[in-house]
Amino acid sequence: MREADRDLAFAAEDDEPISYRQRTRDYYLALGYGNPYRWAHYAAVPFAPLAKPLAACRIGLVTTAAPYQPGKGDQGPGAPYNAAAKFYTVYSGDTAADHDLRIAHVAYDRIHTSAEDSNTWFPLPALRRLAAGGRIGELAPRFHGLPTNRSHRTTLEQDCPELLSRLREDRVDAAILVPNCPVCHQSTSLAARHLEAAGIPTVIMGCAKDVVEYCGVPRFLFSDFPLGNSAGKPHDRQSQEFTLELALRVLEAAPAPRTTVQSPLRWSDDPVWKLDYSNIARLSPDEITRRRAEFDRGKEVARALREPQSAAQ
Repeated sequence: MREADRDLAFAAEDDEPISYRQRTRDYYLALGYGNPYRWAHYAAVPFAPLAKPLAACRIGLVTTAAPYQPGKGDQGPGAPYNAAAKFYTVYSGDTAADHDLRIAHVAYDRIHTSAEDSNTWFPLPALRRLAAGGRIGELAPRFHGLPTNRSHRTTLEQDCPELLSRLREDRVDAAILVPNCPVCHQSTSLAARHLEAAGIPTVIMGCAKDVVEYCGVPRFLFSDFPLGNSAGKPHDRQSQEFTLELALRVLEAAPAPRTTVQSPLRWSDDPVWKLDYSNIARLSPDEITRRRAEFDRGKEVARALREPQSAAQ
C-alpha cells in the first residue's frame, strides 16, 4: 500500500473484486487460444417477488458441484482440474440424506483454498438446520445439480428448462443457487433468470461479481472470497451461517431486479490472493506451456465424455 493511502486509511488499490471475465480472457489468449469467450449479457432482468414469508416457504437448492465418482481420478481436496469428474445433465439428490459433492472439476481457486469443507459450496446441512428452526418453512425434497456448460444455447435450451421442471415438481416457493467457477456463475445466472421469468424467486450466492452482474440477475449475495467459497469460509460455521442468513435476507427484501448485496466478511486483511487467479503476469513461459498442455488434455477427456451423451439424446 502506498504511504499516502496508509495515512488516509484507504484500502490497497488491488483490494477490489476480481474481474474474472478479463482475467480469463487474458489467460486463455496467452495460452494460445483465439476467439475469446463471449459471456452472457442482458439489459432486461426478470423479477418474481417472494409471495409469502420465508417461514412459510419451501426452498430449493441448486448446486454446480459434482457427486464423487470413484474410479474417475483424484477428486479430493486440492486435486487438480479433473475433466473426468464433470457432469453434463441436470441431476437430483435427496435433501434428507448426506452427499459427497466435490468441485475438482471446476476452476475454483486452488492456490488460496483447498476444497476441504463442502459446506463452503453446498449449504445443505445449514439449510436443514434453518428448516428445523423455522427460519424457512421447509427444504424441498430434492436438491439439483446444474451443469457448467460453456455453451449458452445448451444451458438455455436444455439445462434451464429441465431445472425448472424439477423445481416445479418439488413445488418450491424459491430457490438458492450456489456456483463455484466463473462459468458456474454464468450458468446459475442464466438459470436464475429462467426461473424468475417462470415465477420462482431466486438468490445466487457467489464470488464472481463481474460475471453475475454482467449477465444480469434478480438477486445476488456477493462474497469477496476465492472461488469455491460461495457459502462461507471453510471450517467456519459462523461464517457459513451468516452468509446463508444474509442470502435469505436478500431473497426476502430485494426491492427490484439487479439487487446485489456484498457480504461484510473478508477473506483476509491482505488482498494478495486476488492477484494470483489466472494472472498471466505471474506465470513463467514454461508454466504457460505446461498449462496449455494440461488444458488440452482436459478438453480431450471432456469431449470423450460428452459425445456418448449427445448421441443418446
